[in-house]
Amino acid sequence: MTIELAQVYGFCPGVRRAVEMVNQHLQTEGPLATLGAIVHNAQVVDALSARGARVADELREVREPAVAITAHGASKALYQEIERRDLELVDTTCPIVKRAQEAAKRLAEDDYTVLIYGEAAHPEVKGLLSWTNGRGHATLDPNSLPEIKDQRLALISQTTKGQETFWGFVAQLVRRLGPQVQEVHVVDTTCPETGRRYDSARELARRVDAILVVGSRNSANTRKLAETCKETGVQTYFIESADEISGPWFNGVRRVGVTAGASTPDEAIEEVINRLRGLEGGV
Repeated sequence: MTIELAQVYGFCPGVRRAVEMVNQHLQTEGPLATLGAIVHNAQVVDALSARGARVADELREVREPAVAITAHGASKALYQEIERRDLELVDTTCPIVKRAQEAAKRLAEDDYTVLIYGEAAHPEVKGLLSWTNGRGHATLDPNSLPEIKDQRLALISQTTKGQETFWGFVAQLVRRLGPQVQEVHVVDTTCPETGRRYDSARELARRVDAILVVGSRNSANTRKLAETCKETGVQTYFIESADEISGPWFNGVRRVGVTAGASTPDEAIEEVINRLRGLEGGV
């Protein structure tokens, strides 16, 4: 059995930057609290916790002198409260998320109603909504929106959504609203790294008999990556760690592909590859 890796997989630059920033603070300054999981991967969170990065669900739980905002970003109010409490801030917000926040803020200030294509409960989207100062809505379904009376509408996206699906959503919304809205301003805030992983997974699927998608099940981008692989028709297994691999999955499989979400650490991927190589006939 041959093992083939996707051309693009694992940590994206934003996630790698966030983890490196927290590690650097731990090495030079000491313990800190992170407001939620720094990235959506339990292995990464556990490793950082062992070094002194305690996860706090709310700011009032922070006892450390420093606090880290996650790669998903945060609300304007949270920044203000951190400053009020005189805490040292380690802002690991992904630069692409930061640009989306700036777009949301600018559009709202320009009197647009800002519509975010994304999951309303996702931390990134909650943060984006806060920057619209009450002029924003978030949805994945254009038919679920409240009546939009504003004649100026701006659309942005949760960064981890695919570019193709975002523009499909834009087209659906424009068809639905018709002349109800006179101006539609679209800012493509999707992350190119996300699309590169999807495209790489589709390409890999054409060459293998089965694919393993490695990453946390609470990671939106990894779930979408697994869905993308399944849509190709190739046998797909979504796993969090090498321990979940079952030998019988590969009966009759000559080539197996491996890909991983943008929040999946290198160590988890290496463990999966080593497990595959340990199977009878693995190379």
